[in-house]
Amino acid sequence: MDVKDVLKQLEKKGDPANLEGMARYGITPEKSYGASLPDIRTVAKGIKKDHALALELWDTGIMEAQFVAVLIADPKKVDRGLMERWASDFSYWSICDHACMNLFFKVPGAWETALEWSTRNEPYVKRAAFAIMAKMATKAAKRTDEKLEEFIPVIVAAAKDDRNEVKKGVSWALRQIGKRSWYLNEKVVKAAEELEKDPASKWAAKDVLRELRSDKVKERLDKRK
Repeated sequence: MDVKDVLKQLEKKGDPANLEGMARYGITPEKSYGASLPDIRTVAKGIKKDHALALELWDTGIMEAQFVAVLIADPKKVDRGLMERWASDFSYWSICDHACMNLFFKVPGAWETALEWSTRNEPYVKRAAFAIMAKMATKAAKRTDEKLEEFIPVIVAAAKDDRNEVKKGVSWALRQIGKRSWYLNEKVVKAAEELEKDPASKWAAKDVLRELRSDKVKERLDKRK
């Protein structure tokens, strides 16, 4: 299967009406067919892993093609240079999160990349740092709580960034880490309580505290003891 074949499949599954709905959620790609994520996944499933094709699909700049590219790329063949190149193309939150949650967190060196990206100024590169951290908190089974704890001060340092893309990423990462164990829950809650005292980071802190203090999360953590 080549790029033209994939694009034909995606175009057939497109629905222009979906573009309006996407825009309401801040998803505004320059080029898109309006295909749904389930349909995109179906196309990718038919291809499986094809790294060379993934590179070509990404370069089309078409939203659905880039989503497929993320799903069929080989994380073992993704290096920091490619991560940087693809991240520089992020212009809306869904492609950023999709790339981080399905590919970037698997790449060797993702831990170090997330730490470095957390200090960057580009809003979606910075958000990507926290998306990777959020995913690692739920999927990195081999990492200890103490290791994941290293992310907390890094995330907290970015909590005053009032850009929606960033502050929502900050909240997301803290909540995911805080839901992993009682140990991390206590650490994140304590950090959020300090953030709540500062008007610049109050929004993210309230969001974090509301979820991590909820009965639902407490019950889940009790079951993990």
